[in-house]
Amino acid sequence: MNRIWNSVVGKLWGTILLLVLFVLFIVTVLMLEFLEDFHTEQAEEILRQEAATIGKIVEQQENLENSLSIISDILGSETNTLIVRNADSVFLSVQEGLNKEVINDKILEDEQLSKIYTSDKTIIKKMLMPSMTEENRMENYIILASPLEADEQVHGAVFIYQSLEVVNKTSNNTTKIVFLSGFIALLLTTLLTFFLSSKITSPLRSMREAALELAKGNFETKVPYTQRDEIGELGSAFNRMGKQLKHHVEVINQEKEQLSSILTSMTDAVITFNKEFQVQVSNPQADQLLNKWHEENDIANKSDLPDELQHLLEHVLHLEEELDEELEIRGSYFSVSISLLYSNESVRGAVVVLRDMTEQHRLDKMRSDFIANVSHELRTPISMLQGYSEAIIDEIVTTEEDKNEMIRVIYDESKRMGRLVTELLDLARLESGYLSIHKEKAEIVSVIERITQKFDQAAKESNVSLKFDHNIPSEELIEIEIDEDRMEQVLTNLIDNALRHTPEEGSVSVLLEKSKNQIIIKVSDTGFGIPAEDLPYIFERFYKADKARTRGKAGTGLGLAIAKNIVERHEGHLSAESTVGVGTTFIIQLPLS
Repeated sequence: MNRIWNSVVGKLWGTILLLVLFVLFIVTVLMLEFLEDFHTEQAEEILRQEAATIGKIVEQQENLENSLSIISDILGSETNTLIVRNADSVFLSVQEGLNKEVINDKILEDEQLSKIYTSDKTIIKKMLMPSMTEENRMENYIILASPLEADEQVHGAVFIYQSLEVVNKTSNNTTKIVFLSGFIALLLTTLLTFFLSSKITSPLRSMREAALELAKGNFETKVPYTQRDEIGELGSAFNRMGKQLKHHVEVINQEKEQLSSILTSMTDAVITFNKEFQVQVSNPQADQLLNKWHEENDIANKSDLPDELQHLLEHVLHLEEELDEELEIRGSYFSVSISLLYSNESVRGAVVVLRDMTEQHRLDKMRSDFIANVSHELRTPISMLQGYSEAIIDEIVTTEEDKNEMIRVIYDESKRMGRLVTELLDLARLESGYLSIHKEKAEIVSVIERITQKFDQAAKESNVSLKFDHNIPSEELIEIEIDEDRMEQVLTNLIDNALRHTPEEGSVSVLLEKSKNQIIIKVSDTGFGIPAEDLPYIFERFYKADKARTRGKAGTGLGLAIAKNIVERHEGHLSAESTVGVGTTFIIQLPLS
């Protein structure tokens, strides 16, 4: 029932029904009032006509019996008369029913009606008198008194009276007809209202179903409309709205996909925070960074963000100003840019863009260290060249033997400078990719054996044992693709370093091993070893460990960096193991295929 009243049909039906009921009520009340007055006036007019006719008959007829017959014919049903002559005697009384004498007495004794004997005008009065049909019951009567022989000063009168029950019966019949007509009108109104409401609400229900489909994302939904009225225009507007919604949703999805692709492809970390510092949107780089911070986070700290970034966010959201800053966060360097997000002119959050500057800081430091190291390495030979040259030019040296010694020093230092510059150029070309690696198939055992034998004389002069060994059967021929000259440069550097850093009576060994997928070359010595704190940095440019290992034969500090780069260009790996006081082993791993 509630569903009907809450629907448009129920509301329209109720509204129209109340309106029709109100109109019918007003019309019925007015009509019944009018009909009651009309029937009363009709009864009075009939009584007036009958009184006038009876008066003429009485005046013309002397015979009572003839007058009674004629008067009975003239009187209508349920109409009674009382005729009085000369205001003192009843001439004729015509009444059927009970209480005749009582009624006559009440009429004759009434003061208002008694005025008719001296008046020439008709008197009409309503009185309550006993019923003519039932005992002990009172009824309303309409009484009309008409003068008889009005030209005399005191004259008689004709009293005609009728029970108002007759008028009431007529009014009741009329009322029944009016109420029946109202009921029929109400029934027809209800049917027409439901028909009209259904015609109106049927397209509205279609639009409701279409709107639900639109809410589900089915933007192809159409509303059929054939009417040319406001509902038809509403249906047309609904279809246009569906097309516009589909277009706007497609545009939003495209922009969302485009933004997602941009965020995903960015190398910078992008994170969107709300005012409660909760992450709303982040790209994969940001997710990795957040996971890293979460793993490193202190259990006591409830936020996943580092304190440095948390303070910056609080500062930006509190002061509502954008910020660009560089931060060191847990050993890493970041360029941080924070922009505000607005909603209805109020700040709802912030976007943080984090660019990892750690590598750039490392490169800047490496660049400054490189410049300092090059300056340091060149300053010594340049100073020596300048000093010895000035000594020769100023003729400070007097003997030919001293002059030759100085010239030899100048020559050695110039060779050292040349070697340093050459190694710098080689390293720069390797790192930039401009130094080509020409790989050719080479029998690895014979190559390494040849390179090792090249240092036999140097080992004998240093009183160091040098040997080469391998675990490959003699009948097996192993060929791999390498640049033989570059690999010779690598092994030359490693073996030379091992010989220079191994004391007398020590030993240097070159071991070749074959595993399932790779060739392993180990260069081991029994020298002083490399401290554990220096081991991670030995492949950096110009890095030199404890000077005690050099025995006065320090190199440029570039050899290991060049060797590592060459091995990596062969898709291999160079590493080192060392124990102070025991020795050092450099391990080269090269793929077989």
